[in-house]
Amino acid sequence: MRNLLNTKHAKFKLSDNAETAITATTWDVSDDSLVLAFGPSKESPSITLKRLPADAKVIEDALEIASWDAPSPNPDLEFDRIVDLHCFPDRKAITLILEGGDIVVVREEAQPGEDLIEIVGSIDAGIRAASWSPDEELLAVCSGAGTMLFMTRDFDSIANITLAAEDLKVSNHVSVGWGKKETQFKGRGAAKALRDPTMPEHVDEGTLSFADDGRVTISWRGDGQFVAVNSALEGEQKRRVIRVYSREGLLESVSEPINCLEGALSWKPKGQLIAGVQRHDDEIDIVFFERNGLRHGEFSLRLTADEMAAIRNSIDLKWNTDSTVLAVSLKDRVQLWTMGNYHYYLKQEIILSRPTNHLTSTVWHPEKPLQLSCSTVNDLRRLSYRLEVCRGSVIPPHDVGLVAVIDGKKLKVTPLRTANVPPPMALDEVDLPDNALDVAINGDGTELAVLHHSSVSVLSCDYAAKPPKMAKLHSSQILPKHTSDDIRKMQLSGDRALQIRADRDSICYEEVEGSSSTPINSSDPPAAQDQHREGVASYHLTDGGMLQVYTENQRLRIPKCTSYVVTASHLIYTTSSHLLKFIHLLGPDLMIPPDEPETDERCRSIERGAKIVTVMPSAYSLVLHMPRGNLETIFPRALVLAGIRESIRDRDYKKAFLTCRTHRVDMNILHDYAPQQFMHDVELFVKQIQKVEFVDLFLSSLSEENVSVTMYKDTLAPTEDAVINGPPCDAADGRTNGTNGANGHLTNGSAILTPPTGSSKVNKICDAFLHVLQRHTASRLQNIVTAHVCKNPPDLEAGVRLVSELRKEGDQERLEQAVEHICFLADVNQLYDTALGVYDLDVALLIAQQSQKDPREYLPYLQELLEMTMLRRQFKIDDDLKRYPKALTHLHALQASDELQIYVVKHELYAAAIDIYRYDTIPLGQLMRLYADHLNSRNKYKEAGIAYEYIGDHAAAYEAFKAVGTWRECLSNAAMVPLSSTDLANVAQDLASSLEEGKEFVSAATIHLDYLNDLESSAKMLCKGYQFAEATRQVTLRQRHELLKTIIDVGLVEASASMTELLAEMKSQIAAQVPRLQELRQKKADDPMAFLDGANGGDGDVPDNVSLAPTDTSTSGGTFMTRYTNRSTGTLATNATRKTSKNRRREERKRARGKKGTVYEEEYLVNSISRLVQRLNDVGEDVTRLIEGLMRRGMRERAIAVQTVLDEVTTSARECMDEVFSTAKEPLGQDGEVIGDGDDILPRPWGGQGVLWDALTSQKQEAPVLKALERLSLLP
Repeated sequence: MRNLLNTKHAKFKLSDNAETAITATTWDVSDDSLVLAFGPSKESPSITLKRLPADAKVIEDALEIASWDAPSPNPDLEFDRIVDLHCFPDRKAITLILEGGDIVVVREEAQPGEDLIEIVGSIDAGIRAASWSPDEELLAVCSGAGTMLFMTRDFDSIANITLAAEDLKVSNHVSVGWGKKETQFKGRGAAKALRDPTMPEHVDEGTLSFADDGRVTISWRGDGQFVAVNSALEGEQKRRVIRVYSREGLLESVSEPINCLEGALSWKPKGQLIAGVQRHDDEIDIVFFERNGLRHGEFSLRLTADEMAAIRNSIDLKWNTDSTVLAVSLKDRVQLWTMGNYHYYLKQEIILSRPTNHLTSTVWHPEKPLQLSCSTVNDLRRLSYRLEVCRGSVIPPHDVGLVAVIDGKKLKVTPLRTANVPPPMALDEVDLPDNALDVAINGDGTELAVLHHSSVSVLSCDYAAKPPKMAKLHSSQILPKHTSDDIRKMQLSGDRALQIRADRDSICYEEVEGSSSTPINSSDPPAAQDQHREGVASYHLTDGGMLQVYTENQRLRIPKCTSYVVTASHLIYTTSSHLLKFIHLLGPDLMIPPDEPETDERCRSIERGAKIVTVMPSAYSLVLHMPRGNLETIFPRALVLAGIRESIRDRDYKKAFLTCRTHRVDMNILHDYAPQQFMHDVELFVKQIQKVEFVDLFLSSLSEENVSVTMYKDTLAPTEDAVINGPPCDAADGRTNGTNGANGHLTNGSAILTPPTGSSKVNKICDAFLHVLQRHTASRLQNIVTAHVCKNPPDLEAGVRLVSELRKEGDQERLEQAVEHICFLADVNQLYDTALGVYDLDVALLIAQQSQKDPREYLPYLQELLEMTMLRRQFKIDDDLKRYPKALTHLHALQASDELQIYVVKHELYAAAIDIYRYDTIPLGQLMRLYADHLNSRNKYKEAGIAYEYIGDHAAAYEAFKAVGTWRECLSNAAMVPLSSTDLANVAQDLASSLEEGKEFVSAATIHLDYLNDLESSAKMLCKGYQFAEATRQVTLRQRHELLKTIIDVGLVEASASMTELLAEMKSQIAAQVPRLQELRQKKADDPMAFLDGANGGDGDVPDNVSLAPTDTSTSGGTFMTRYTNRSTGTLATNATRKTSKNRRREERKRARGKKGTVYEEEYLVNSISRLVQRLNDVGEDVTRLIEGLMRRGMRERAIAVQTVLDEVTTSARECMDEVFSTAKEPLGQDGEVIGDGDDILPRPWGGQGVLWDALTSQKQEAPVLKALERLSLLP
């Protein structure tokens, strides 16, 4: 589908002097210059080498390299001839192989001791052909003595093979006839005529062509592993033979006999085909051979009889480096052929001036596939091409997908929107008067211009019409003779590439010499630009795949681009990573989308090697040309969503809906893209859609998800004039007064997406539709039922009530329609229950008849309900439907109090029953007692006690409060029973004992003092709780001063001893654990594997395939944490664990123990010190009250001892904080929480693995806060 577009055509004219005749050319890839060889000739034996720079304008710009005389060493050879010319850029050397047998090396930068021109070797028998391998390491030479020589780069011989007739025995060719008509099925009637396809009707004998010149040609395969030699076999059996040799000089195969095979030969670099020339009486074919020598297809050069007679044996073949173009060099021209879908297209024909009897030389650039040079003795051309699709307009409404393909004298035209015809076929094939060079299409696709060598043909067509108007020749314009040979391409104004106006007065051409452009009846053509943006953007794709985009305020460089197309709103391109990408052109800035085809609508995966042919935005389609030759039409999400959003902004809901339906786009986008506008236009939506089935489809597709921010997130940033509430409507049809996109072009949307308000988007939309549809109940009954059922949750009751109303109206037809539709949308069993729930037995019967229920089940049940009273029927239905609270209201209406209490207890409906009888005291008290008993049985003693106290049962209340341990409520209710003083004292004693066990010493002291009148016990409890000041106050208040020594002083001594012991333990813990923690961390830093293996060190059992850092290739050995986490680098992204729950509990126990020498020890030590700091904070106030109490009772030495130990512990803890903890790091994630960012996001493992994870990743906990304690100034 691509044409060869000429991008550079430099022509150099030479004089007719024999001394200035070009005899050979080659490329120097170091600077893209041409090395030219002049001579030897019959008139002069001298050889001159010149370098033609890449920027040369005339032949006089060529720089001379060397010149010397090279007389023929062979007396039978009148003058010598250059067989091969090759340049070695790395050595700055040029090698010439002459027919006389000399091999000459010319050194441009000769080193000391080296000659500028040196004959490094000579073959006495002469040289008939020579060729260097693609890697420039081997030289294949065919000598005049019929031998094949293989030489190294230093011209050392490695093989010498004789070309003999016995070589034909190497290959025994057997063809099975693949692709031949003999193997095709022709029906039953032809069965008798079937014959063996391996025995062809005609067997070629390999006779020589009458035009055979006896030359020998050599061609290497692209990888340099094989070389083919085409030579004429001498002897009795004269024929052309293609021999294939390996790199080592071993004969691999010979070709099968082909009549009239000539000497041209070229091996396709990327493939197994070898091209040759076969001459027939009426045509000349390019034939192909496989490496095994079997023939493999052909194509005709399409030459006339006169052209065949003029050409005779002047034919040469050369493939370019990437095997895309085959250059066929004829006597006066060079044809460039490409292949697609097994068809060969003639894409370009280069006419050379003043043809001679010499072969036209064509040399492809070794590194730039579409750059070549063509030369005769007096004409040199330097050309560059690029493959480009000739496409029509991509701007609606003219985007019919018109594509024109050049094939010699045929122009293949196809409008891909209406006829996706795969190449090489086409919808329309137009015969042209001459071979086409270039083609252009005007803006509306009604005219085409075809450039020939000497004229321009204009064709008229209209493929958008019905029926389509095929292309016909409209006019032809002859170009001036002095310029016709210099044309390299044609441009027509109006489009980004090649176009034509309706008046056709802007046809122009460009000359070679220099870079001037000479127009015909017009001004210069515009540059490749896009004026659909605000300002002008230009685009250029380099040969290296760099797409350069230039705007007024931005410059974008997109690498790895293989093809692109520009529409009014998008830059669409493919990449070598097999992705199709879209860049918005109407946004404030151009942004390259990420390589995320799963989440970004601007990126899509495509087949490897696919390239863009054309795009049709109005049809949301894009055509791709696959590397195997076929076409594929796709509908990218970016184009489809752009069209949907455009239709929504234009309030064309029917078009948007049909697009969603055709391309399987979630219907929610119709609302979510512009919620406020849609809610305002519900009536317009229904009016445009019209079809009942389409409205049902939309309603049934609704979901709570906002697809405009999830799966269809808008990738175009909102603009300043973005639509918020929607544009004003036209009163006539409800559509907007123009498009909202810039310049009316198709964009991916610029509306500010307002999220829907309310608890349920689905219910909000359904309610809006019901409001509109209820005005047209007669015609929209089905939609109304759908709107009810599609709510979230489904409003089945409303739908059933609608059916019930229809039953009451007596409209049997609409009733059956409604029942059938609602049973189709919802579960019939739920509908049956809902119908019973509205107490309409007739509707329930109708729905049951639509279900699979057994009539023997539901008919007796419905008959039973009919025989009941209304209230009893409603109670029975609600009870059967397990709507117990509602059934309870029916029992209340029936005034069945006893049955109600039983029902309440059975179904635990206490709260509902209490609410019903909230104003009826007697039943309320009964129900509250039942509720209290229920709570007491469920061990909810506090709630039960409150309920008992509510109904005045203080005996049961104090027992419930006693069970839960709320001593204040218990004792107050016990006093209200009332209990005897002895019983009350027993209750108080029990409560005090339980409080003392729970270390609630202050509460226990209160009970001892207030209810047991036991001052001594109260003072002891207060001393245990470090409330020495309160204990002293109570003792002195009751004038019991003797207790100061017997209880207060004793309590102070005991408390100081226990506190000193506790602080000393803390001090020793810090002294032991901090050095151990330092040791562990040092071991981990020095030898992580030894640390993980139990701190044993050494190299004993450390596996040698364990890497300390994960890499892309270390998947088998894993990381050094893999064997503990059981997670590889490929599975760390999941929250799943391979350990069973039993193993996980075992890991938790190991973590809790923190056994010395395990990987858990470090984490255990850190947590232990953290808990120590917390305990120190907790006992701080107790220590302060203890020191104050000791000083008040004159125990200064004990107070100093406690304060000293406290200071030591506090100092040690504060000093180790920075080392043990890190205050700068963020806290660790919890189990399963993701830690990290970017590509390093990994989940924290569960359980004990999380501890190991923290240790391995050197995560540190946040340091706890150590409270500052106020020191008593009376102490030193």
